[in-house]
Amino acid sequence: MKMPAPFRGLLYKAANAMALTVTGVSLTDLRLGAFMAGGPTHSGKLVSVNTAMQLDTVWACTRLISDTIGAMPLKLYQRSPDGTSSTLARDHPLYRILSRSPNTDMSAIEFWSSMVACLMLWGNAFAQVIWSDIGAKRVVALYPLRPDRMTVNRDDATGELIYTYTYQGQKLTLEESNILHIKGYCLDGMMGMSPISAGRQQIGSAMAAEETAARMFANGMLSQTYIKSPNILKGEQRVRAKAILKDYEGALNAGKTPLLEGGWTVESIGMNPEDMQLLQTRGFNVETLCRWFGVAPVMIGHMSKSTAWGSGLEQMNLWFLTYTLQAWLVRIEQAITRCLLLPTEKETYFAQHNVDALLRADSQARTQLEAAQVQNGIKTRNEIREKEGLAPIPGGDIATVQAQMIPLTDVGKAGVLPNVQPITGSAPAPPPQPNGTIGDPDDD
Repeated sequence: MKMPAPFRGLLYKAANAMALTVTGVSLTDLRLGAFMAGGPTHSGKLVSVNTAMQLDTVWACTRLISDTIGAMPLKLYQRSPDGTSSTLARDHPLYRILSRSPNTDMSAIEFWSSMVACLMLWGNAFAQVIWSDIGAKRVVALYPLRPDRMTVNRDDATGELIYTYTYQGQKLTLEESNILHIKGYCLDGMMGMSPISAGRQQIGSAMAAEETAARMFANGMLSQTYIKSPNILKGEQRVRAKAILKDYEGALNAGKTPLLEGGWTVESIGMNPEDMQLLQTRGFNVETLCRWFGVAPVMIGHMSKSTAWGSGLEQMNLWFLTYTLQAWLVRIEQAITRCLLLPTEKETYFAQHNVDALLRADSQARTQLEAAQVQNGIKTRNEIREKEGLAPIPGGDIATVQAQMIPLTDVGKAGVLPNVQPITGSAPAPPPQPNGTIGDPDDD
């Protein structure tokens, strides 16, 4: 039956209003497709960011990466004039913004964790940059923006990117200089690709498997069983039979044995859960979804199989940093240089994450490494103490090395200290003795 035009118009307005309320976009906005993450899938499930986050694997991968990066110290450094060393740029206004409080409402870990979570889910992270209107131009605050409410276009006249943000029916147009845009893996250089959208088929299959398992438990694991009646039931008989079977439905009644009268029998149809390999399918879905986020399943608690991590946790953290986090860290650091530093500062200042905490080994291995660094002059004692959270000590800023290593050709030679000069010429005469003799007074 075809719906009359007036009703279709009312339905469209109602759906459009609901879309604006939920997503901040209208049905005519192309970003609605990104919010829906591509629409239906082969499994029949509609995948979106909200529905995907209900899967424990998607939640765990997103939380692991975003919280780990958010907890890493992010500092601003200044290069020396010759470019051979760098120091913390504590006096630069951006130092506090990056490492302590990007805005008045959020701490550093809250801000960067939310930005990385947007990267994991939508493939893009946006923040509005607030510049100072008084004195020198500098960043005074960063405010995160939802990627599903952002549209990016290129101005044909100037070639610059124009960012349009839609929120509660209002539109905010921002220039490229007022946006911190961190892009994920992308093909056009303008917008990153959403893992949820690209992997919607696998995510939809995982959602279907979870729903199947839930329905089987809700039906008391009897979804493949039916009860056969010897006769066709009449109206009242059908109602009474359904009322009796209600006592055996649901997970709370699983395991009860029904009493069948009048020649009724229990029959099985289709495949049981073991034939369907439902548990194996759900386990395989965990590994499949982990691939989309680049996370080893063991990192989110999937311990069904033995791992090959060699020496254990340290190697696992090194793998996680190298193959999962490194690319995201570089994207964030380079986006800060591109969007938040003035053109005259980009060669002098740079942002960098401190990954030492993630790579920190056990206490014994760490002690051996630090001792070797001090003994070989790689680090000073105060640098090691600062890393361990200890106060500096007098004389601890001098680099020292072990001096017992000498060339083989010098074996057997007497060592001379650098500040001691060797004696040259003849030896001085011994002092005269009280009896006027020279030499040992005991020599008679």
